[in-house]
Amino acid sequence: MEIETDLRADAAVLRPAGRLTMVTAGELRARIDETVAGGHRVVVLDLADTTFMDSSGLGALVGGLRATRVAGGDLRLACAGAQVRTVLQLTTMDRVLRPYDTVEDALRAS
Repeated sequence: MEIETDLRADAAVLRPAGRLTMVTAGELRARIDETVAGGHRVVVLDLADTTFMDSSGLGALVGGLRATRVAGGDLRLACAGAQVRTVLQLTTMDRVLRPYDTVEDALRAS
């Protein structure tokens, strides 16, 4: 999995590309942890290029949410495709990890 990082003054935008599965979930979780440790408490995941997510991927998102919240920030999702949104809805995690339509919407959220 490739993860592009865009560090901004008020937030970090991570763009994971590929499948978010048991094989790649640890890599995303580690990148979120590194980003938070680097001082970026708000992390937006741009999921436009994430083609598939399983329960391990969902676990990485929950772990990332926990890490950002412990630091006084937030984890926000943007541009999630149909499959990722379906996983979030079926698990009711869309109530906690609300997906935004665009990265800009996620950045503006409070």
